Amino acid sequence: MQEAQRSTAVKRAIRRRTEHLAEALRPPGVKPKRKVLLPDRSSGNRLVPSPVFVLSSVRSGSTLLRVLLNTHSQIRAPHELHLRTLEVRPSREYTENIMDAIGLSRKELEHLLWDRVLHHELERSGKRIVVDKTPANALIWRRISSAWPQARYIFLQRHPQSVVESVLNRRKGAEKDAVVKEVFNYVNGVEQARQNLKGLAVRYEDLTADPAAQTQRICEYLGVEWEASMLDYGAQDHGPIKPVFGDWSANIKSGQVQKARPLPGIDDIDPQLQEICKLWGYLD
Repeated sequence: MQEAQRSTAVKRAIRRRTEHLAEALRPPGVKPKRKVLLPDRSSGNRLVPSPVFVLSSVRSGSTLLRVLLNTHSQIRAPHELHLRTLEVRPSREYTENIMDAIGLSRKELEHLLWDRVLHHELERSGKRIVVDKTPANALIWRRISSAWPQARYIFLQRHPQSVVESVLNRRKGAEKDAVVKEVFNYVNGVEQARQNLKGLAVRYEDLTADPAAQTQRICEYLGVEWEASMLDYGAQDHGPIKPVFGDWSANIKSGQVQKARPLPGIDDIDPQLQEICKLWGYLD
């Protein structure tokens, strides 16, 4: 036992001397490399281990889907949370080193904050499943999947050219080329996520044509019983219906599912969107 203790003490002494020597020989202004302990990626590291994220473009019916889901007795689908805009910024230069020493990078601290927000929504709703439908999540799906390895996904698709038309109708004076580029970035993010993550694909056009059948599919995927009352979403209060919180159109405020507009013809589809339209089956 004494021999083992002496051996351990010698190793510690050698390590300290090595560190001191490296510190003495380090050129002025050069900072040492920080050894960051990787955070635990298991589900036990999250208050909400398996949240649900709707990945979609803007103007793709995500607000309609969220109020339908929020009407369910076991599903909390709040307005857009914009989690990626919640940032953690150390107020002292040494704070990052302190957090790194316990395995918490700035990114992981933000993930803990995001997780706490979702947990807050579950706690105050009394439900057991939380859904975030912020369209910008389609642009950070890799980070979301890293933060929640057991997250579940609903890929909400809408004809990309219909999305462009909807954006142009909503934003007066918007330039079409800029809108097409924006929509492409969103739908491309959704498609990349769909190819790399397990989830359920739902078409907006199918959701509006047969909301009962599509919400049944979604409930089955989420492991809850379907409730017919979901279709009467106007009977419940779903929080603010206004800009930034989600869609605030007359269609949403009507409290009833409205049919989608007719699909654009192939000649009306912008060249930049044709490939994604083909991938999503809109050119079949």
